[in-house]
Amino acid sequence: MEETNPWTITAQRQVYDNNWIGLTEFDVINGSGGKGIYGKVHFKNLAIGIVALDEEYNTWLVGQHRFPLDAYSWEIPEGGGPLAQEPLDSAKRELLEETGMTATNWQEIQRMHLSNSVSDEEAIIYVATGLTMGEAQPEETEQLSLRKLPFKDAFNMVMNGEITDSMSVAGIMKTYILIQEGKI
Repeated sequence: MEETNPWTITAQRQVYDNNWIGLTEFDVINGSGGKGIYGKVHFKNLAIGIVALDEEYNTWLVGQHRFPLDAYSWEIPEGGGPLAQEPLDSAKRELLEETGMTATNWQEIQRMHLSNSVSDEEAIIYVATGLTMGEAQPEETEQLSLRKLPFKDAFNMVMNGEITDSMSVAGIMKTYILIQEGKI
C-alpha cells in the first residue's frame, strides 16, 4: 500500500500559542473528499522520561497532581527538553531536578509519539543506572513526592492500572522486557 497523505489543507489559523505549546486549526479536505476541521497541538519541547534503577532493581516514582486530569499521578521522573538541546542532557537535568540523583550509565530504550491523533509530541525514555543520591531541585511550579520501591512493584502498579501516564507505562513495560532479556 502506498503511503501518501490523503489530507488537503485549504486554510490554517493559529488558535493559541505559549512557551510550551501551540494550537493550530486547519480547514481540510479528507481522503474521501469531505470538508472538515482538524486541530493540531504542537509541542515546543521533547518529552523526556527516566526509569532509574539501582543495583537491587529498586526504582523511583514521582507523584504529583496533574492539572489536566484533576488527579494525583505516580510517574517515572519526566519533563520537557528543549528541541535544540541534546536529549540525554535534558534527561540528566530532569533526573537531578525531580529526584536529586545523578547516574553514570544511560541507555535510551524508547522513542514514541504520545498522542499522534492530535499532537506532534515526541517522547524519549532512558534507563539510568549507577545512581548517586543528592538533593532534588524541583521547579517552583512542581510539588513532588518521591517514592522508592522495588521495580517489580512499579511494574505491578502499571498492570493494576495505578500508573496511567503513557511515558511511565511504556518505560516501565519496556524496562521489564529488557530486564527479562538480560539487557539491563
